[in-house]
Amino acid sequence: METANSTPVYIALGSNLGDRRSNLIDAISQLRQKVDIDRISAVYETEPAYVTDQPRFYNMVLSGTTALPPHELLRFLKSIERRMGRERKIRYGPRPIDLDILVYGDLRLETDTLTIPHPRIAERAFVLVPLAEIAPQLVIPGLAFTVAELAKQLDDDAYGQIVQATQKLARHFPRDVQEEEPPAPLSLTHVGVSGLKRIIRLAGADRDDLFYAEMDLYVEVRPEQKGAHMSRFSDTVEEIISEVSQAQVPTLEALAERIAREILRDQRAFRSDVRIRANFPQERYAPVSGKLTQEIYTLIGLASVTEERVARVVGVEAEGMMACPCAQDMVADQTHDRLLEAGFSAQEAERILNIVPLATHNQRGRGTLLVGTAEPVRAQELVNIVEAAMSSENYDLLKRADELFVVTKAHRYPRFVEDAVREIIVGLIELYPDLPDDTFVLARQVNFETIHKHDVYAERAGTLDELRQELSQRNYVRPHTTLDSWLRGQLNLATSGLSL
Repeated sequence: METANSTPVYIALGSNLGDRRSNLIDAISQLRQKVDIDRISAVYETEPAYVTDQPRFYNMVLSGTTALPPHELLRFLKSIERRMGRERKIRYGPRPIDLDILVYGDLRLETDTLTIPHPRIAERAFVLVPLAEIAPQLVIPGLAFTVAELAKQLDDDAYGQIVQATQKLARHFPRDVQEEEPPAPLSLTHVGVSGLKRIIRLAGADRDDLFYAEMDLYVEVRPEQKGAHMSRFSDTVEEIISEVSQAQVPTLEALAERIAREILRDQRAFRSDVRIRANFPQERYAPVSGKLTQEIYTLIGLASVTEERVARVVGVEAEGMMACPCAQDMVADQTHDRLLEAGFSAQEAERILNIVPLATHNQRGRGTLLVGTAEPVRAQELVNIVEAAMSSENYDLLKRADELFVVTKAHRYPRFVEDAVREIIVGLIELYPDLPDDTFVLARQVNFETIHKHDVYAERAGTLDELRQELSQRNYVRPHTTLDSWLRGQLNLATSGLSL
C-alpha cells in the first residue's frame, strides 16, 4: 500500500543458474524486507538475450512500494544478488539472480550507476510481457505508450524469446490429501497448531495496545476427513491480525472468537477452539517506597464456536508470595516451648508469639482465574482477586523497606495452596455478585516449592450456581462442571476433553 513515505516501484527478476524457481522465491522473500509487494507476475521461461550461449532464464516482474531512495534501493538489490552468489564476470552472462529497477514512481534519473526508468524496457520482451500482465495501463515516464501498447509493438522475433509462460510461482498440487478418507474413520476432538506466537493489537480506552501473544488453534475433524489444513491456521491468524490493525477489537476473547469463526469457515469444521495467552504490563507502586515498577501479567482469552453458537472465557494469571501455615505452626509450637524454658510465663509466651513474625518456608505462587460469561469483567480486577488470594503480592522492584513489608505481610497471612483457590472464588463472588448462575469459574493455584523437590497444586471448577450452593448451603455438589463440559453445554454438544 502506498503511503506518504513510500514510492511505487516495479522490479524485474531473472534467474538461469541452479534451481531457478527457488532463486526467484528466495529473492522475493528478501525483497519483502524493504519492498511492500502487491503484485507478482507469472514466471516466463525465456531464451537468453545478448549472450545466447547460456541456459534459459526464468523471468518475472513484481510491483510494490518502498521507502528507500533510488540509490539505496539499488544497493539493496545488489546486496541480494551478492548474497545469492551472483558473480559479475561476463556482462549479460549466466547468474542465479538478476534484479533490475524498471520504474520508480514518476522519477527520471540518469547517473553513472543508475538510470530510471530502465533504458531497455521497450526492447525486452522478457520484461514487457510480465510487466503488461500486472500493469497493462502503466505509462513509463518519458514514453508515450502504455506497457500493453509497447508489448503489442514487439516483433515476432522478440516474442520468440519467450518460450512459454510456465505458471505462477507457487506450484499447484491437484491432490488434497487432507480431504481424503483416513484409514480409520474416527473423528478427532482437537487437531491444529499450538504455540503460535504473534504480536496482537487490542483497542484500549485511550490508545491501542500491542501484546506478545501465544495461540493454540484447533478444530474438530470429521471421521471421514484425514486431517486439517495446517497452513490455513497461520493464514487465518495473519488475515485477522491485519484486519484488527484497521478495526477495533477491545478484548482478547473477542479476538479469539473472530479467529475461531474464520478457522471454522476455512477448515469447513464442525467446531473450532482458540486459546490466546498474552503478556500485558501494569504499572504498580512498591508498598512503602512508592517506587513505580512495571509488573507483567498473563491475560487469557478463549473462544469455542460452532455455526450456531459461541462460548467465550476470559482469564488472568498472576504471581505472588505464599507462606506455609503448617511449617509456621510447627515453628510457633517450638518457639512457645523455648520461651517457657527461658522463664517466660505461658501468657507472656502467647503475647510474644502474637507480636513477633514467625518463620516459615516461602513459595512463589502462580494463580489462575478463568470466567466464562457474556457479562463484562475487567482483567485488572481479576488480577487483583488472584493476588489478594495469596499471602502477599510480589514486585519486580523493591527497596529494603518494601522487602520488609512484603515478607512480614506474607507471614501474617500464611496460606495453603487450597486456601488460595478458595479465596480466589470467594473474591470473585464478592466483587461480581450479579454474575448469573450459569457463569463458569475455574480457580487454580500452583506453588513452586522451596524445601521439596515437587510443587503443589489445587484447582476448583464449576458454575457459580454450584459454588454458591456449597458456600451458602454447605452442599457437596458433584460432579464439578469442567471447562470442557461447560463449553460443550454452551454449544449444545456432548462432552469431550479440552483442558487449559
